[in-house]
Amino acid sequence: MLAIREYSRERAVEYARKWALDRNPLYYDYTGIGGNCTNFVSQCVYAGSCTMNYTPVYGWYYLSPAERTASWTGVQYFYNFITQNEKVGPFAREVGAAEAEAGDVIQLGREETGYYHTLLMIGRQGEEILVAAQSDDALDRLLSTYDYDYARFLHIEGVRVNIPDTADCFAALLAGEAILPDLSSAPPLPSEPPVPPAEEPETPPAEEEQPSSPPAAATE
Repeated sequence: MLAIREYSRERAVEYARKWALDRNPLYYDYTGIGGNCTNFVSQCVYAGSCTMNYTPVYGWYYLSPAERTASWTGVQYFYNFITQNEKVGPFAREVGAAEAEAGDVIQLGREETGYYHTLLMIGRQGEEILVAAQSDDALDRLLSTYDYDYARFLHIEGVRVNIPDTADCFAALLAGEAILPDLSSAPPLPSEPPVPPAEEPETPPAEEEQPSSPPAAATE
């Protein structure tokens, strides 16, 4: 049975402030080999939800570079998951800029490439939106200083969890000590990284995180 739990915007923002200009050693850093922006924002959203979706291919999880879904690191894949998710994990809807809150997700697009960059909204400064991001690392940066043609704002409405659910990942995650509160709670995963669905574009824009999982020192 599923229940809806509140998404902790405060935890998502606290995580962003701690790690935006650094790297949590629990996660592979894709900077320079496709981009780390959606990987970082997924970490922030996970800090605010402490719930992953382990559905093969279409879910949203990260345990290692070889054990993750494309939605954890890919701009469009993340959007597809979080706006269509009706099962376990966070879910969101697209809103206007005026409705966006701290802890929500922003994705930027260009006419020639489509959506290419994912950021976390961490507050407002008057009329301006402040964001945190990685790849081009930023903390308390004004959204208006980015070069983009359009943007979409993903308002996270809540987190679906299985009942009972008492797991709390936040303290260990924030400290860079553990991704899950109890690794035994994760289901068995396939030995090969999940393959993106065939209908998804095979070659995302250059600055988007790629869906394939790298070996030890390969490119994303």
